[in-house]
Amino acid sequence: MSAASLPPSGDLPVSLGPKTCDARGMAEIHRFFKAGFGEAPALVAGVVEADAAHADVVGDHLAMLSTSLHAHHEGEDAMLWDQLEQRAPACALHVERMRRHHAELLVHLVALDEALPAWRAGGTRADAASVLDALEGVNAALAVHLPDEEANIVPVMESTFTQPEVEWFGEHGRKATPKGKTFVQLGAILAAQPDGGRAWMREHLPAPVRVIWRAFGRRVYEKNRAQLLGTR
Repeated sequence: MSAASLPPSGDLPVSLGPKTCDARGMAEIHRFFKAGFGEAPALVAGVVEADAAHADVVGDHLAMLSTSLHAHHEGEDAMLWDQLEQRAPACALHVERMRRHHAELLVHLVALDEALPAWRAGGTRADAASVLDALEGVNAALAVHLPDEEANIVPVMESTFTQPEVEWFGEHGRKATPKGKTFVQLGAILAAQPDGGRAWMREHLPAPVRVIWRAFGRRVYEKNRAQLLGTR
């Protein structure tokens, strides 16, 4: 199932006032979703017929991505759309389009969630087909939604939200990280950034956490990558 592109509404609907916060984190986490779901079909295709062990590793990774995207959108649904409509009423059409994007993405994410258990258990191509179909829908919908949100929502956030309000979204996402996946997800976020995450790490991770990442966390991530690719 592929996503139907909704027509753009054009330029930003409001005259932006002074910048009140830094919402670059939205694009940074979007890169994680684009990279993760973007490579997902190839990861699924790389699992040979009936290799349930490999399918389980890849399926677990896709479940992590789905959980993270669910949480990202749940946070926006709870704390972004109504607030934007109240603070920037001219943004209402953009907000309505974002809500429609989320509803469409939810259909594809639920389809992915429902398809994964059978494929993880058996690794068959028949079950993989349902996973791939769901991923096609997710990727098509993300290709429409993410750039639209970055172009037409983030600038309005940056003139209507406070920094603590924006930081809530990042904390909400971190709390949704599945147990045992902190370093795997962190590594994927870093890898998705243009410079491999060096600037992101300096800006977002305290020095002690950076030490833990270099001493231990990176190895956890790299081991998982090898398992995903079937090289270990």
